Amino acid sequence: MSSPLITDLVLFSESITPNPLYPAKERLIAGDPKQLLWNHYSDPSAQFHAGVWQGEPGAWEVRYTEHEFCHLIEGRVRLSDQEGNSMTLVAGDQFVIPAGFRGTWETLETCRKIYVIFEPREQP
Repeated sequence: MSSPLITDLVLFSESITPNPLYPAKERLIAGDPKQLLWNHYSDPSAQFHAGVWQGEPGAWEVRYTEHEFCHLIEGRVRLSDQEGNSMTLVAGDQFVIPAGFRGTWETLETCRKIYVIFEPREQP
């Protein structure tokens, strides 16, 4: 197997078509949070992904099976855990949501983030 070349780099500045997303109806808490996903990269194992996500105001229940690094580049969101603790994050904030996190994602104003996701394989 040959080593990747400079032409194999993935540039987020390259134009790709976004995929529309919506939270599952049973997890929707408030609003009509339309979302767009520009997944720029997925590795061959389908465990590692990177791209840009955009969401409109609304709230929904989250159940993370993946580890996700986020860099908010626009907007404001509030994350709340199952015990009612919450944190408001704004453009410029960078954070990791660990696998196993359960709670609420609330987009307070239209948000855009760069994400990097690692989805571990289930342990036997």
